[in-house]
Amino acid sequence: MWLASEFRRTVRGMRDLINEEAENLRFIEQKARKVSRLYGYKEVVTPLVEHYELLAAKLGEENRRRMFVFEDLGGRKVALRPEFTASVARLVATKMQSAPRPLRLFSIGSLYRYDEPQFGRYREFWQANYELFGSNKSEADVEILALTNSLLKEIGLKSYFFKVGHVGILRSILSHDGIAEEQQNSIMQLLDKKQVDIALETAKNAGSSKSSLDTLETLLNIKGRQSDVVISEIYEAVKSYSEALEAAGNLSEIITMLKAGCVDADLLVEAGFARGLEYYTGLVFEVFVVDMDIAVGGGGRYDRLIELFGGGQVPAVGAALGVDRLSLALQKQRQISQRSEERRILVVAVESSLFGQAFKISNMLREKGFIVELEVMRRSVSKALSDADRRGITHAVIVGSKEIKQNMVVLRSMRERTQEIVPIEHLFERIMQ
Repeated sequence: MWLASEFRRTVRGMRDLINEEAENLRFIEQKARKVSRLYGYKEVVTPLVEHYELLAAKLGEENRRRMFVFEDLGGRKVALRPEFTASVARLVATKMQSAPRPLRLFSIGSLYRYDEPQFGRYREFWQANYELFGSNKSEADVEILALTNSLLKEIGLKSYFFKVGHVGILRSILSHDGIAEEQQNSIMQLLDKKQVDIALETAKNAGSSKSSLDTLETLLNIKGRQSDVVISEIYEAVKSYSEALEAAGNLSEIITMLKAGCVDADLLVEAGFARGLEYYTGLVFEVFVVDMDIAVGGGGRYDRLIELFGGGQVPAVGAALGVDRLSLALQKQRQISQRSEERRILVVAVESSLFGQAFKISNMLREKGFIVELEVMRRSVSKALSDADRRGITHAVIVGSKEIKQNMVVLRSMRERTQEIVPIEHLFERIMQ
């Protein structure tokens, strides 16, 4: 019985990754793992399915509504993970509670949110996640920013910038007027969605004084790439709020240390910047690519999440990079094509009786590190070469009876449309030329 046509398509928001798409994802994944090793981050693998209550804690109301939630056969309410941090925090609060600090953890894989599919936004997506636990110092924030910058450079991304802020500045002003954390979370989510007027109105209805509202409105208009100037403006705006001044000082220290470390990152400092996740307590940042109206990554400090899971007071800071969005950005910038310089080889036996010799040569070339395909369909040489050309093969090795008797093969350059007879023992050197 044939399946109906709608069942032969992927579920909305899910994708099949084919050829270059899958290769690009794995390329970024490989670079993400390389950076994790260079910075001393150990990989952890957490379940795709977690208890709903774990994932919903401090996630934000809007994100909670977008979770894939279901009841398992045991009657438990569970969900597909919408992000990594809650799962990693659970791990740190339980199995890794006694691990030495600082604790540096890396995770990568698929996540799920019921978003409206659009450019760069899918219901199944991939992230590379880095978390540093145990330090409440600015050095940890700087490391996460520097690590993020390292990954972006490692994959070859161009023309990107960091938008940085500090939610402690905004929350301190709201707390000064006794506004409850739940109401603060709503205001932060509105600011994250750029609904500034509604956010200020919500703050007013929650009990913010006129002076605090004026301060908030001033902060929401302070931004720029001259960090010293922006920090000075923030200090002036919050001079009557001691905790906000302390948060501004923390942001200033992070930026100063980042520059002192010669981290080549373009920073846009934005005093009114907030992110939708409720667990952030300090530095927040997102990475944007010029000409792309979506963030390719982001993160920040969350010092109270481990405590929520019963793991004590463990300060933490982390970053998450969207693998799908990075792939889109690289394609847009035509950076992925640089990897097409890899030598891809097709080995063709002119006659089926020569297949054993062709197989032997294929293995010899693979041992040298080449990507080698073997003609297994018994097509004519011309048809095999035509197909190889269409699939981006760079070289063809043709094994003929006359040549093999002399321990030789025909080496064809698919790009230059030239060929020569080469001794098998010199095949590696000729391909490398």
